[in-house]
Amino acid sequence: MHMDVWFCGGLFLDIKRKLPWFPSDLYEGFHIQSISAVLFIYLGCITNAITFGGLLGDATDNYQGVMESFLGTALSGTVFCMFSGQPLIILSSTGPILIFEKLLFEFSKNNGIDYMELRLWIGIHSCIQCFLLVATDASYIIKYMTRFTEEGFSSLISFIFISDAIKKMMGSFKYYPINTEFKPDYVTAYKCECLAPDPMASMIFNGLVPVPTDNTSSLFGWNITGLDWSQLSKKECVKYGGSLVGNTCKYVPDLALMSFILFFGTYSMTVSLKKFKFSRYFPTKLRKLISDFSIFMAIMTFVGLDRLIGLKTPKLIVPTEFKPTRPDRGWIVLPFGKNPWWVYLASFVPALLVTILIFMDQQISAVIVNRKENKLRKGCGYHLDLFWVGVLMAVCSFLGLPWYVAATVISIAHIDSLKMESESSAPGEQPQFLGVREQRLTGILVFVLTGVSIFLAPILQFIPMPVLYGVFLYMGVASLSGIQFWERIKLYMMPSKYQPDFPFLRHVPLRRVHLFTLVQIICLAVLWVLKSTVLAILFPVMILGLLVVRKMLDMVFSQHDLAWIDDILPGKDKKKDKKKKGVKDDTKKKDKKKVRADDSKDEEKYHAYSNCSSRSESDVDRSITLHLKISCPSSPTVPMAHGRGMAFPVPQVKIEMESD
Repeated sequence: MHMDVWFCGGLFLDIKRKLPWFPSDLYEGFHIQSISAVLFIYLGCITNAITFGGLLGDATDNYQGVMESFLGTALSGTVFCMFSGQPLIILSSTGPILIFEKLLFEFSKNNGIDYMELRLWIGIHSCIQCFLLVATDASYIIKYMTRFTEEGFSSLISFIFISDAIKKMMGSFKYYPINTEFKPDYVTAYKCECLAPDPMASMIFNGLVPVPTDNTSSLFGWNITGLDWSQLSKKECVKYGGSLVGNTCKYVPDLALMSFILFFGTYSMTVSLKKFKFSRYFPTKLRKLISDFSIFMAIMTFVGLDRLIGLKTPKLIVPTEFKPTRPDRGWIVLPFGKNPWWVYLASFVPALLVTILIFMDQQISAVIVNRKENKLRKGCGYHLDLFWVGVLMAVCSFLGLPWYVAATVISIAHIDSLKMESESSAPGEQPQFLGVREQRLTGILVFVLTGVSIFLAPILQFIPMPVLYGVFLYMGVASLSGIQFWERIKLYMMPSKYQPDFPFLRHVPLRRVHLFTLVQIICLAVLWVLKSTVLAILFPVMILGLLVVRKMLDMVFSQHDLAWIDDILPGKDKKKDKKKKGVKDDTKKKDKKKVRADDSKDEEKYHAYSNCSSRSESDVDRSITLHLKISCPSSPTVPMAHGRGMAFPVPQVKIEMESD
């Protein structure tokens, strides 16, 4: 193979594969289903941006905050959806990147190194390393990521979404506790008073208290002993050194319960309306419309309920000014001047860890998005995706913005919101899944709206946070629905006669299925424990560990069993095919296949995953060819009953069946 064919061969083939689809990627987005998808993913993205922005601000002393998170999400997402190989992927910040940023900031602070300049050089080195991975077609390694690895990764991310949504919801009960000891008959005894401090503390406090700047409390002046403490608000009482006394001072009526109603109501209403397309009521198109806009309708319903009740539930807070979170930094990070020269070279080492982290996160998420169950027809572009992630790494580093990589759960939710189904009209007939509306428009609109969210703050401030936590819970639960691993877990609790008619249950003994599922559960538990510690930064190494475990399963399970409950590793598949073809093919067929193989040899090599080609090539061939020979032999003459002496021929059909 010549150097010009090998160098960046996968990238050129990705561009060649995706370029003819580019016009349709734009005009196919003009559909009413795209509106619901944009609203759904937009709310998920801004909630994620606010959450990670706040955590990044705490971890980096506001060198990166909510404003940087919004701008970085908008910039990276828009560019990626416009030019990437798989525009259905949604970029976002992830937990391992957050941990890396925290450790990097602490290292810089303890060693007197400028954090932003060091981070810039790590981003530059990581960008170069990503380009090298693209040029050498390193994405080819994901052919070894079978269903075992995909399901372990996606299940972990889904459970993280579910647990985080529940944890944030339970936080409302911590900040707004329910007064379980409240008794309506003793309502007259419930009060909260502000008591003045003792005279000695008052004298000390009198010299320390600042002059109030607001008009409401400036009239009190410096003499706090003359205050009417019974008329002060709760904040003013604490501000001027008073003490709150009473059994209702720490309770905020109804907020915790109202937050739970908004949280669980949003989730349950979304699930119910999503299933409305299977209902028997209303015409098919109306049911489909309600199902597509289920999330938007649920959000608007409970936002309206919150406004109707009028309680001060926690609301979505969006930045209103376009400026860096930290006042002493600008929008451009200069590469020289603050750190020693050796830092520019030494940053290659941490950049290698970032590159591995981004490569594994990006490619596994892409494999999950491109899985054959989604019936994508436009192919994928693993090399092109990684190329643009590398470019955006460098751009975000120069602007001091967070780094972004494919977000598994939000990407799955994006696909789920764009699924197409047949318009069945027969009574009782279930609609058939036809595929996904593959286009670039929804992703571009989502991230453009994220960028202009600072101008939508007057509208977004009415959305309660518990409603968005309900959306997060739905994302996590919905992403589990298409995972075979989750279906096999449920088989543990089902008697055999009630188990669904899964294809793998017809070909693999149930005890072998349970054993395979048990190995996956153990691996998932280990990943869950490790991600809760500082070792979460080694998340890519954990994923490589799953590949090792999967390789070891070849010694426990037969290739026949693995073909049904997982996927056969590429090396095993080639040996099996070679053995079959070597026996049956004659010289003429060999010549034809050799010519065909020569034409597609490079194409096959640079297909990082079999789903990049047409849909039929991605399916595992489990079909059996039957050869039927039907003949009509001479029919014997059978006499009539009751001895009437008459006879007639009995027709016969002989069927002979052969198979390969």
